[in-house]
Amino acid sequence: MSCHLLADALDRSEHYHAVAASNPKKVLQLLEKERFEVVLVGVGISEDPTESMHFLRQLQINHPELGIVVLLDALDRSLVVEAFRSGARGIFTRSDTFEALCKCIRCVNEDQIWVSSVGLHYVLEALVERGPVVSRLPGSRPLSKREEQITVLVAEGYSNREISERLALSEHTIKNYLFRVFEKLGVTTRVGLTLYALKQAQAPRAKLQSLKRPPLAESRVLLKNSNLPS
Repeated sequence: MSCHLLADALDRSEHYHAVAASNPKKVLQLLEKERFEVVLVGVGISEDPTESMHFLRQLQINHPELGIVVLLDALDRSLVVEAFRSGARGIFTRSDTFEALCKCIRCVNEDQIWVSSVGLHYVLEALVERGPVVSRLPGSRPLSKREEQITVLVAEGYSNREISERLALSEHTIKNYLFRVFEKLGVTTRVGLTLYALKQAQAPRAKLQSLKRPPLAESRVLLKNSNLPS
């Protein structure tokens, strides 16, 4: 019921078209039939975290274009870290407001990362415990100044379009730079690149949330097993 209520609430807004799905099988069926930009996956305390993270990885592998937002009952350290490892681009707790959830969806839809400062602290702690984010191959070249500049902008939450406008370059050029950056650093996602920049102290350790965004055209959102934020 709560999943459908949240979908209805999003659907009534002017920017989102949302569809509810009560189980992973239904999510996968909908993704085969329709195109969605963002998927919200609710992970409750009573659920098996292993199965939930396996489902996130399945979504990431089969639909890499999707922005995945995980809805948590609370900021559990292990769930936050594993959710990002499994492909999530946003972490949101149900204790936050509905308006904040809409902003979270907007940011993730623009290839940005959404996580609170507490959640980010958990991720940084995990990085320290596990060692370097990336391992450079012998003889690999360092990033150029332009590549470092783009890396910092990605870590600060800018989309490819916004980076291209900021640097007066085409989006195609930005994508080519990012491809080389990923290749040099051994990362495969913007999340990994952001975490690398944070560890290198190239980006501020604050909320990676850009709230002052222009209104978006309608986005399509798919929800799985989620509850309304209080």
